Amino acid sequence: MTSHVPIQSRLRSDAEIAADIQCILTDVDGVLTDGKITYSVEKNGDCRETKSFHVRDGLGIKLWMKSGFHFGIITARTSPLVAHRAAELGIEHVSQGASDKWLAAQAMMKSMGVKPQQVCYIGDDLPDICVMRQVALAAAPDDAATDAREFAHWTMRAHGGQGVIRELIERLLRGGDRWNEHLTKED
Repeated sequence: MTSHVPIQSRLRSDAEIAADIQCILTDVDGVLTDGKITYSVEKNGDCRETKSFHVRDGLGIKLWMKSGFHFGIITARTSPLVAHRAAELGIEHVSQGASDKWLAAQAMMKSMGVKPQQVCYIGDDLPDICVMRQVALAAAPDDAATDAREFAHWTMRAHGGQGVIRELIERLLRGGDRWNEHLTKED
């Protein structure tokens, strides 16, 4: 395992950090969503799960990928809602049911052709720390578990499910002087 040295302690600017990052990997519950899992019971007795995703996160992910960068989802749970949202956004790299997130991250990075020193991972709880320790930039939502925040190089202002991915992407794209290209494009 690599040692965890917070990026801030190295006094690197957002521009220097952004120059290295080619890929963002994210957890789902507590990052892409607010962490709540809501169940309802259908008339036939089947349980139905619902999740809420923030629309600005979706646009941020699209802009990140449009800028030529990689994006992937790694989650310990399995949900057709995650597969649906990923397909809707054009996210090709999705690992669900990942009991070991670091193994899933390694496989995903290999398929993307990136190294850990080119990766940002954002997570909110204990199962995410194994990846956060290994990548160049570890981020956490403001409402992440204490331990995840302690391992994060960047603790974002937004809470999970409240635009935290958009905040992260915007900071990286602005740091890499890539944000303005999206302000002038007409789609």
